[in-house]
Amino acid sequence: MTSSLLGLAIALSYALGIVSAVMALMSSRTSQGAVAWIISILTFPYVAVPAYWMFGRPRFYGYVSARGARDSVLRQVLSRYRDKVTPHLAEPGSAEIQAVEKLAMMPLTRGNRAELLVDGEATFDSLCAGLDNARDYILMQFFIVRDDELGRRVQRHLIRAVERGVRVYFLYDGIGSHSLSEGYLRDLADAGVAVSAFRSSRGVRHRFQLNFRNHRKITVVDGQKGWVGGLNVGVEYLGQSQRHGAWRDTHLSLEGPSVLGLQEAFWEDWHWATDEVIELAWQPAAAGTTDHRVVIVPSGPADQQDTSSLLVQNLIHSARERLWVTSPYFVPDQGVQDALRLAAMRGVDVRVMMPERPDHLLVYLSALAFLPDMLKAGIKIYRYLPGFLHQKVILVDDNAASVGTVNLDNRSFRLNFEITAFIPSASFAADVDAMLREDFSRCREVSLDELYRQPMWKKVISRAAYLTSPIQ
Repeated sequence: MTSSLLGLAIALSYALGIVSAVMALMSSRTSQGAVAWIISILTFPYVAVPAYWMFGRPRFYGYVSARGARDSVLRQVLSRYRDKVTPHLAEPGSAEIQAVEKLAMMPLTRGNRAELLVDGEATFDSLCAGLDNARDYILMQFFIVRDDELGRRVQRHLIRAVERGVRVYFLYDGIGSHSLSEGYLRDLADAGVAVSAFRSSRGVRHRFQLNFRNHRKITVVDGQKGWVGGLNVGVEYLGQSQRHGAWRDTHLSLEGPSVLGLQEAFWEDWHWATDEVIELAWQPAAAGTTDHRVVIVPSGPADQQDTSSLLVQNLIHSARERLWVTSPYFVPDQGVQDALRLAAMRGVDVRVMMPERPDHLLVYLSALAFLPDMLKAGIKIYRYLPGFLHQKVILVDDNAASVGTVNLDNRSFRLNFEITAFIPSASFAADVDAMLREDFSRCREVSLDELYRQPMWKKVISRAAYLTSPIQ
Protein backbone atom coordinates (compact mmCIF):
# COMPACT_ATOMS: atom_id res chain seq x y z
CA MET A 1 0.00 0.00 0.00
CA THR A 2 2.81 2.38 0.95
CA SER A 3 4.68 1.72 -2.30
CA SER A 4 1.48 2.31 -4.27
CA LEU A 5 0.95 5.67 -2.58
CA LEU A 6 4.58 6.57 -3.20
CA GLY A 7 4.25 5.65 -6.86
CA LEU A 8 1.06 7.70 -7.12
CA ALA A 9 2.78 10.71 -5.52
CA ILE A 10 5.71 10.43 -7.93
CA ALA A 11 3.39 10.12 -10.92
CA LEU A 12 1.37 13.12 -9.72
CA SER A 13 4.47 15.23 -9.23
CA TYR A 14 5.66 14.53 -12.77
CA ALA A 15 2.18 15.18 -14.16
CA LEU A 16 2.13 18.54 -12.40
CA GLY A 17 5.63 19.13 -13.73
CA ILE A 18 4.47 18.58 -17.32
CA VAL A 19 1.48 20.89 -16.81
CA SER A 20 3.71 23.54 -15.26
CA ALA A 21 6.28 23.19 -18.05
CA VAL A 22 3.55 23.72 -20.67
CA MET A 23 2.33 26.78 -18.76
CA ALA A 24 5.87 28.15 -18.66
CA LEU A 25 6.23 27.49 -22.39
CA MET A 26 2.99 29.28 -23.26
CA SER A 27 3.10 32.20 -20.85
CA SER A 28 6.72 33.18 -20.05
CA ARG A 29 7.49 36.64 -21.35
CA THR A 30 10.97 35.72 -22.59
CA SER A 31 12.36 32.63 -24.28
CA GLN A 32 15.22 32.58 -21.76
CA GLY A 33 12.75 32.53 -18.90
CA ALA A 34 10.72 29.73 -20.49
CA VAL A 35 13.83 27.60 -21.06
CA ALA A 36 15.09 28.18 -17.51
CA TRP A 37 11.78 27.19 -15.96
CA ILE A 38 11.17 24.18 -18.22
CA ILE A 39 14.61 22.69 -17.57
CA SER A 40 14.24 23.26 -13.82
CA ILE A 41 10.72 21.81 -13.70
CA LEU A 42 11.51 18.68 -15.68
CA THR A 43 14.83 18.05 -13.94
CA PHE A 44 13.84 18.80 -10.34
CA PRO A 45 10.03 18.69 -10.25
CA TYR A 46 9.76 18.29 -6.47
CA VAL A 47 11.46 21.65 -5.93
CA ALA A 48 10.83 23.51 -9.16
CA VAL A 49 7.06 22.95 -9.50
CA PRO A 50 6.19 24.65 -6.16
CA ALA A 51 8.75 27.36 -6.96
CA TYR A 52 7.12 27.99 -10.35
CA TRP A 53 3.65 28.36 -8.87
CA MET A 54 4.96 30.82 -6.28
CA PHE A 55 7.52 32.75 -8.32
CA GLY A 56 7.08 31.94 -12.00
CA ARG A 57 3.74 33.50 -12.84
CA PRO A 58 4.35 36.01 -15.66
CA ARG A 59 1.44 38.36 -15.05
CA PHE A 60 -0.29 39.77 -12.02
CA TYR A 61 -3.68 38.34 -12.97
CA GLY A 62 -5.43 39.52 -9.82
CA TYR A 63 -4.51 43.13 -10.54
CA VAL A 64 -5.63 42.73 -14.17
CA SER A 65 -9.06 41.44 -13.17
CA ALA A 66 -9.41 44.06 -10.42
CA ARG A 67 -8.52 46.78 -12.92
CA GLY A 68 -11.25 45.53 -15.24
CA ALA A 69 -13.81 45.34 -12.44
CA ARG A 70 -13.21 48.90 -11.30
CA ASP A 71 -12.98 50.43 -14.77
CA SER A 72 -16.59 51.62 -14.68
CA VAL A 73 -15.85 53.63 -11.52
CA LEU A 74 -12.33 54.83 -12.26
CA ARG A 75 -12.92 55.66 -15.89
CA GLN A 76 -15.69 58.10 -14.98
CA VAL A 77 -13.35 59.99 -12.67
CA LEU A 78 -10.32 59.71 -14.93
CA SER A 79 -12.25 60.92 -17.97
CA ARG A 80 -13.15 64.08 -16.08
CA TYR A 81 -9.55 64.47 -14.88
CA ARG A 82 -8.15 63.96 -18.37
CA ASP A 83 -10.53 66.61 -19.73
CA LYS A 84 -9.21 69.08 -17.18
CA VAL A 85 -5.62 68.35 -18.22
CA THR A 86 -6.28 69.25 -21.87
CA PRO A 87 -5.17 72.92 -21.53
CA HIS A 88 -1.87 71.70 -20.05
CA LEU A 89 -0.99 69.18 -22.77
CA ALA A 90 2.34 69.60 -24.55
CA GLU A 91 3.14 68.77 -28.15
CA PRO A 92 5.36 65.64 -28.19
CA GLY A 93 7.49 66.98 -31.03
CA SER A 94 8.99 63.61 -31.93
CA ALA A 95 7.92 60.04 -32.61
CA GLU A 96 10.02 58.85 -29.67
CA ILE A 97 8.10 61.02 -27.20
CA GLN A 98 4.80 59.92 -28.73
CA ALA A 99 5.88 56.34 -28.09
CA VAL A 100 6.53 57.18 -24.41
CA GLU A 101 3.01 58.61 -24.13
CA LYS A 102 1.53 55.45 -25.62
CA LEU A 103 3.53 53.22 -23.28
CA ALA A 104 2.55 55.32 -20.28
CA MET A 105 -1.08 55.71 -21.32
CA MET A 106 -0.63 59.15 -19.81
CA PRO A 107 -0.15 62.51 -21.50
CA LEU A 108 2.93 64.71 -21.80
CA THR A 109 2.12 67.87 -19.87
CA ARG A 110 3.72 71.29 -19.75
CA GLY A 111 3.89 73.85 -16.96
CA ASN A 112 5.70 71.55 -14.55
CA ARG A 113 8.61 72.18 -12.21
CA ALA A 114 10.99 69.24 -11.78
CA GLU A 115 13.74 69.54 -9.17
CA LEU A 116 16.54 67.02 -8.65
CA LEU A 117 17.03 65.88 -5.06
CA VAL A 118 20.51 64.45 -4.66
CA ASP A 119 20.85 61.88 -1.87
CA GLY A 120 18.85 61.29 1.28
CA GLU A 121 19.18 64.49 3.28
CA ALA A 122 17.95 66.69 0.44
CA THR A 123 15.17 64.24 -0.39
CA PHE A 124 13.71 63.86 3.08
CA ASP A 125 14.14 67.53 3.97
CA SER A 126 12.08 68.38 0.89
CA LEU A 127 9.55 65.61 1.47
CA CYS A 128 8.98 66.38 5.17
CA ALA A 129 8.60 70.09 4.43
CA GLY A 130 5.97 69.15 1.86
CA LEU A 131 4.12 66.99 4.40
CA ASP A 132 4.02 69.95 6.78
CA ASN A 133 2.39 72.10 4.09
CA ALA A 134 -0.39 69.58 3.31
CA ARG A 135 -3.91 70.96 3.74
CA ASP A 136 -6.24 68.27 2.32
CA TYR A 137 -4.52 64.90 1.88
CA ILE A 138 -1.22 63.03 1.70
CA LEU A 139 -0.60 59.91 -0.37
CA MET A 140 2.57 58.01 0.57
CA GLN A 141 3.86 54.75 -0.88
CA PHE A 142 7.25 53.08 -0.39
CA PHE A 143 8.72 49.67 -1.14
CA ILE A 144 10.80 49.61 2.06
CA VAL A 145 9.86 51.37 5.29
CA ARG A 146 11.91 50.77 8.43
CA ASP A 147 11.11 51.46 12.07
CA ASP A 148 14.29 53.44 12.65
CA GLU A 149 15.27 57.06 13.12
CA LEU A 150 14.23 58.11 9.61
CA GLY A 151 11.08 56.01 9.68
CA ARG A 152 10.04 57.62 12.96
CA ARG A 153 10.79 61.07 11.57
CA VAL A 154 8.47 60.50 8.62
CA GLN A 155 5.89 58.99 10.95
CA ARG A 156 5.88 62.10 13.16
CA HIS A 157 5.20 64.35 10.16
CA LEU A 158 2.33 62.14 9.03
CA ILE A 159 0.75 62.08 12.49
CA ARG A 160 1.06 65.86 12.81
CA ALA A 161 -0.70 66.19 9.45
CA VAL A 162 -3.60 64.05 10.69
CA GLU A 163 -3.83 66.23 13.79
CA ARG A 164 -4.31 69.26 11.49
CA GLY A 165 -7.24 67.50 9.82
CA VAL A 166 -5.32 66.20 6.77
CA ARG A 167 -6.32 62.81 5.34
CA VAL A 168 -3.27 60.52 5.15
CA TYR A 169 -3.03 57.28 3.13
CA PHE A 170 0.04 55.12 3.75
CA LEU A 171 0.81 52.16 1.47
CA TYR A 172 3.82 49.86 1.84
CA ASP A 173 4.93 46.67 0.10
CA GLY A 174 4.27 43.69 2.34
CA ILE A 175 7.46 41.88 1.28
CA GLY A 176 9.83 44.81 0.88
CA SER A 177 8.77 46.04 4.34
CA HIS A 178 8.57 42.58 5.92
CA SER A 179 10.62 43.73 8.91
CA LEU A 180 8.46 46.78 9.64
CA SER A 181 7.20 46.48 13.22
CA GLU A 182 3.53 46.14 14.11
CA GLY A 183 4.05 48.92 16.62
CA TYR A 184 5.03 51.37 13.88
CA LEU A 185 1.91 50.57 11.87
CA ARG A 186 -0.30 50.59 14.95
CA ASP A 187 0.94 54.05 15.95
CA LEU A 188 0.02 55.37 12.50
CA ALA A 189 -3.40 53.72 12.51
CA ASP A 190 -4.19 54.83 16.05
CA ALA A 191 -3.40 58.42 15.04
CA GLY A 192 -5.90 58.20 12.17
CA VAL A 193 -3.66 57.35 9.21
CA ALA A 194 -5.23 54.94 6.70
CA VAL A 195 -2.62 52.16 6.48
CA SER A 196 -2.44 49.20 4.09
CA ALA A 197 0.07 46.71 2.76
CA PHE A 198 0.27 45.99 -0.95
CA ARG A 199 0.05 42.19 -1.00
CA SER A 200 0.35 40.53 -4.39
CA SER A 201 -1.05 37.32 -2.89
CA ARG A 202 -4.22 39.01 -1.59
CA GLY A 203 -7.22 36.69 -1.62
CA VAL A 204 -7.60 32.94 -2.11
CA ARG A 205 -7.45 33.03 -5.91
CA HIS A 206 -4.12 34.88 -5.95
CA ARG A 207 -2.40 33.27 -2.96
CA PHE A 208 0.46 31.87 -5.09
CA GLN A 209 1.46 35.20 -6.67
CA LEU A 210 4.36 35.83 -4.31
CA ASN A 211 6.98 37.04 -6.76
CA PHE A 212 5.45 40.42 -7.58
CA ARG A 213 6.54 43.51 -5.68
CA ASN A 214 5.31 47.08 -5.59
CA HIS A 215 8.65 48.86 -5.96
CA ARG A 216 7.16 52.34 -6.40
CA LYS A 217 8.12 55.29 -4.19
CA ILE A 218 5.42 57.94 -4.47
CA THR A 219 4.37 60.83 -2.28
CA VAL A 220 1.65 63.29 -3.30
CA VAL A 221 0.41 66.30 -1.33
CA ASP A 222 -3.01 67.78 -2.20
CA GLY A 223 -2.63 66.74 -5.84
CA GLN A 224 -0.28 69.71 -6.27
CA LYS A 225 3.18 68.46 -5.36
CA GLY A 226 4.77 65.03 -5.67
CA TRP A 227 7.97 63.10 -5.07
CA VAL A 228 9.31 60.05 -6.91
CA GLY A 229 12.70 58.35 -7.24
CA GLY A 230 15.02 55.74 -5.84
CA LEU A 231 14.98 56.36 -2.08
CA ASN A 232 13.10 54.26 0.47
CA VAL A 233 12.56 55.07 4.16
CA GLY A 234 15.46 53.81 6.26
CA VAL A 235 18.66 55.21 7.73
CA GLU A 236 20.78 53.33 5.18
CA TYR A 237 19.35 55.72 2.56
CA LEU A 238 20.98 58.53 4.55
CA GLY A 239 24.34 56.75 4.38
CA GLN A 240 24.14 55.48 7.96
CA SER A 241 24.66 51.78 7.24
CA GLN A 242 27.91 50.04 8.13
CA ARG A 243 27.29 47.50 5.39
CA HIS A 244 26.78 49.99 2.55
CA GLY A 245 28.52 53.12 3.79
CA ALA A 246 27.77 56.25 1.78
CA TRP A 247 24.54 55.92 -0.19
CA ARG A 248 24.23 57.57 -3.60
CA ASP A 249 20.66 58.07 -4.77
CA THR A 250 18.44 60.46 -6.67
CA HIS A 251 14.86 61.54 -6.05
CA LEU A 252 12.69 64.12 -7.77
CA SER A 253 10.16 66.68 -6.60
CA LEU A 254 7.43 67.67 -9.03
CA GLU A 255 4.90 70.47 -9.19
CA GLY A 256 2.32 70.97 -11.91
CA PRO A 257 -0.09 68.80 -13.90
CA SER A 258 2.31 65.83 -13.97
CA VAL A 259 1.67 65.26 -10.24
CA LEU A 260 -1.74 63.87 -11.18
CA GLY A 261 0.08 61.03 -12.97
CA LEU A 262 1.74 60.04 -9.70
CA GLN A 263 -1.60 60.39 -7.96
CA GLU A 264 -3.34 58.15 -10.49
CA ALA A 265 -0.76 55.38 -10.01
CA PHE A 266 -1.15 55.52 -6.21
CA TRP A 267 -4.95 55.65 -6.52
CA GLU A 268 -5.04 52.45 -8.54
CA ASP A 269 -2.63 50.65 -6.18
CA TRP A 270 -4.66 51.72 -3.15
CA HIS A 271 -7.81 50.33 -4.74
CA TRP A 272 -6.13 46.97 -5.31
CA ALA A 273 -4.95 46.85 -1.70
CA THR A 274 -8.16 48.01 -0.01
CA ASP A 275 -11.06 47.94 -2.53
CA GLU A 276 -11.58 51.61 -1.69
CA VAL A 277 -11.99 54.38 -4.25
CA ILE A 278 -10.73 57.43 -2.39
CA GLU A 279 -11.88 60.92 -3.34
CA LEU A 280 -9.03 63.14 -4.45
CA ALA A 281 -8.56 66.51 -6.14
CA TRP A 282 -8.03 66.22 -9.90
CA GLN A 283 -7.67 69.89 -10.82
CA PRO A 284 -4.26 70.44 -12.50
CA ALA A 285 -2.38 73.66 -11.89
CA ALA A 286 0.70 75.00 -13.64
CA ALA A 287 3.82 75.43 -11.50
CA GLY A 288 4.43 79.09 -12.20
CA THR A 289 7.30 80.32 -14.37
CA THR A 290 9.09 76.96 -14.73
CA ASP A 291 7.97 75.01 -17.79
CA HIS A 292 9.30 71.47 -17.79
CA ARG A 293 7.52 68.95 -19.95
CA VAL A 294 6.87 65.71 -18.05
CA VAL A 295 5.16 62.39 -18.66
CA ILE A 296 4.71 59.87 -15.82
CA VAL A 297 5.23 56.25 -16.87
CA PRO A 298 3.77 53.64 -14.50
CA SER A 299 4.70 50.06 -15.33
CA GLY A 300 4.12 46.61 -13.92
CA PRO A 301 3.21 42.95 -14.38
CA ALA A 302 -0.44 43.81 -15.08
CA ASP A 303 0.53 45.66 -18.30
CA GLN A 304 -0.17 44.18 -21.70
CA GLN A 305 3.29 45.33 -22.84
CA ASP A 306 6.68 45.01 -21.13
CA THR A 307 6.43 48.73 -20.46
CA SER A 308 9.71 49.31 -18.60
CA SER A 309 11.86 47.37 -21.06
CA LEU A 310 10.22 49.07 -24.05
CA LEU A 311 10.63 52.49 -22.43
CA VAL A 312 14.37 51.93 -21.94
CA GLN A 313 14.79 50.61 -25.49
CA ASN A 314 12.94 53.63 -26.86
CA LEU A 315 15.24 56.02 -24.98
CA ILE A 316 18.30 54.16 -26.25
CA HIS A 317 17.12 54.27 -29.87
CA SER A 318 16.35 58.00 -29.58
CA ALA A 319 19.90 58.89 -28.49
CA ARG A 320 22.01 60.61 -31.15
CA GLU A 321 25.06 61.86 -29.23
CA ARG A 322 25.07 60.33 -25.74
CA LEU A 323 23.23 57.96 -23.45
CA TRP A 324 24.29 57.88 -19.80
CA VAL A 325 22.68 55.24 -17.60
CA THR A 326 22.93 54.57 -13.88
CA SER A 327 21.53 51.38 -12.35
CA PRO A 328 22.38 49.49 -9.16
CA TYR A 329 21.21 46.20 -10.67
CA PHE A 330 22.33 45.94 -14.28
CA VAL A 331 21.24 42.68 -15.93
CA PRO A 332 19.11 43.96 -18.84
CA ASP A 333 17.25 41.65 -21.18
CA GLN A 334 18.59 40.85 -24.63
CA GLY A 335 16.58 43.60 -26.32
CA VAL A 336 18.11 46.29 -24.12
CA GLN A 337 21.60 44.82 -24.42
CA ASP A 338 21.35 44.79 -28.22
CA ALA A 339 20.01 48.36 -28.29
CA LEU A 340 22.90 49.56 -26.10
CA ARG A 341 25.50 47.89 -28.31
CA LEU A 342 23.95 49.26 -31.48
CA ALA A 343 23.87 52.77 -30.02
CA ALA A 344 27.58 52.56 -29.23
CA MET A 345 28.32 51.20 -32.72
CA ARG A 346 26.59 54.15 -34.36
CA GLY A 347 28.81 56.56 -32.40
CA VAL A 348 26.66 57.38 -29.36
CA ASP A 349 28.61 57.99 -26.14
CA VAL A 350 27.10 55.15 -24.11
CA ARG A 351 28.11 55.01 -20.45
CA VAL A 352 26.76 52.73 -17.74
CA MET A 353 27.38 53.50 -14.07
CA MET A 354 27.14 50.59 -11.63
CA PRO A 355 28.07 50.03 -7.99
CA GLU A 356 31.55 48.84 -7.08
CA ARG A 357 30.16 47.10 -4.00
CA PRO A 358 27.72 44.25 -4.64
CA ASP A 359 24.35 44.43 -2.90
CA HIS A 360 22.82 41.29 -4.45
CA LEU A 361 25.59 38.84 -5.25
CA LEU A 362 23.67 36.89 -7.92
CA VAL A 363 22.91 40.06 -9.89
CA TYR A 364 26.49 41.28 -9.49
CA LEU A 365 27.89 37.99 -10.84
CA SER A 366 25.36 37.85 -13.69
CA ALA A 367 26.64 41.15 -15.08
CA LEU A 368 30.18 39.81 -15.39
CA ALA A 369 28.96 37.33 -17.99
CA PHE A 370 27.93 39.90 -20.62
CA LEU A 371 30.01 42.99 -19.79
CA PRO A 372 32.87 41.91 -22.12
CA ASP A 373 30.49 42.06 -25.11
CA MET A 374 29.38 45.51 -23.97
CA LEU A 375 32.93 46.79 -23.79
CA LYS A 376 33.86 45.30 -27.16
CA ALA A 377 30.92 47.18 -28.73
CA GLY A 378 32.28 50.48 -27.39
CA ILE A 379 30.15 50.91 -24.27
CA LYS A 380 31.99 52.41 -21.30
CA ILE A 381 31.35 50.76 -17.93
CA TYR A 382 32.02 52.64 -14.69
CA ARG A 383 32.04 51.42 -11.09
CA TYR A 384 31.01 53.94 -8.42
CA LEU A 385 33.59 53.93 -5.60
CA PRO A 386 32.54 55.97 -2.52
CA GLY A 387 29.62 53.75 -1.45
CA PHE A 388 26.55 52.02 -2.79
CA LEU A 389 25.02 53.47 -5.98
CA HIS A 390 21.22 53.11 -5.99
CA GLN A 391 19.97 55.85 -8.33
CA LYS A 392 18.01 55.00 -11.48
CA VAL A 393 18.68 57.81 -13.96
CA ILE A 394 18.99 57.96 -17.75
CA LEU A 395 20.27 61.00 -19.67
CA VAL A 396 19.58 61.22 -23.41
CA ASP A 397 21.65 63.74 -25.41
CA ASP A 398 21.22 67.28 -24.06
CA ASN A 399 17.44 67.38 -24.07
CA ALA A 400 15.86 64.58 -22.02
CA ALA A 401 16.28 62.57 -18.85
CA SER A 402 14.36 60.13 -16.69
CA VAL A 403 14.31 59.57 -12.94
CA GLY A 404 12.39 56.77 -11.30
CA THR A 405 12.38 53.38 -9.65
CA VAL A 406 13.25 51.07 -12.57
CA ASN A 407 16.41 48.99 -12.36
CA LEU A 408 17.79 47.53 -15.57
CA ASP A 409 16.98 43.93 -14.75
CA ASN A 410 14.23 41.39 -15.32
CA ARG A 411 12.57 42.04 -11.96
CA SER A 412 11.98 45.71 -12.74
CA PHE A 413 11.11 45.00 -16.36
CA ARG A 414 8.54 42.26 -15.72
CA LEU A 415 7.83 41.52 -12.05
CA ASN A 416 7.73 44.82 -10.16
CA PHE A 417 5.29 47.70 -10.20
CA GLU A 418 7.52 50.67 -11.05
CA ILE A 419 7.17 54.33 -11.96
CA THR A 420 9.33 56.72 -13.97
CA ALA A 421 9.23 60.45 -14.64
CA PHE A 422 10.42 61.15 -18.19
CA ILE A 423 11.34 64.80 -18.73
CA PRO A 424 12.18 65.93 -22.28
CA SER A 425 13.50 69.32 -21.21
CA ALA A 426 16.91 70.79 -22.01
CA SER A 427 17.16 72.75 -18.75
CA PHE A 428 16.40 69.67 -16.66
CA ALA A 429 18.81 67.58 -18.74
CA ALA A 430 21.51 70.16 -17.96
CA ASP A 431 20.92 69.63 -14.23
CA VAL A 432 21.19 65.85 -14.68
CA ASP A 433 24.34 66.33 -16.76
CA ALA A 434 26.02 68.28 -13.94
CA MET A 435 24.96 65.69 -11.36
CA LEU A 436 26.20 62.71 -13.37
CA ARG A 437 29.51 64.35 -14.26
CA GLU A 438 30.17 64.67 -10.54
CA ASP A 439 29.26 61.01 -10.09
CA PHE A 440 31.51 59.84 -12.94
CA SER A 441 34.41 61.72 -11.35
CA ARG A 442 34.04 59.33 -8.41
CA CYS A 443 34.07 56.18 -10.53
CA ARG A 444 36.69 53.92 -12.02
CA GLU A 445 36.36 52.73 -15.60
CA VAL A 446 36.19 48.95 -16.13
CA SER A 447 38.62 47.53 -18.70
CA LEU A 448 38.22 44.50 -20.92
CA ASP A 449 41.54 43.17 -19.66
CA GLU A 450 40.22 43.29 -16.08
CA LEU A 451 37.28 41.08 -17.03
CA TYR A 452 39.46 38.66 -19.01
CA ARG A 453 41.75 38.28 -15.99
CA GLN A 454 38.92 36.97 -13.81
CA PRO A 455 39.71 33.44 -12.53
CA MET A 456 38.00 30.62 -14.41
CA TRP A 457 35.88 29.60 -11.42
CA LYS A 458 34.40 33.10 -11.28
CA LYS A 459 33.68 33.11 -15.02
CA VAL A 460 31.86 29.77 -14.71
CA ILE A 461 29.81 30.95 -11.73
CA SER A 462 29.00 34.20 -13.54
CA ARG A 463 27.69 32.33 -16.59
CA ALA A 464 25.59 30.09 -14.37
CA ALA A 465 24.21 33.11 -12.51
CA TYR A 466 23.41 34.85 -15.80
CA LEU A 467 21.38 31.84 -16.97
CA THR A 468 19.08 32.36 -13.99
CA SER A 469 18.60 36.09 -14.67
CA PRO A 470 15.15 35.70 -16.35
CA ILE A 471 13.77 34.20 -13.13
CA GLN A 472 15.73 36.21 -10.54
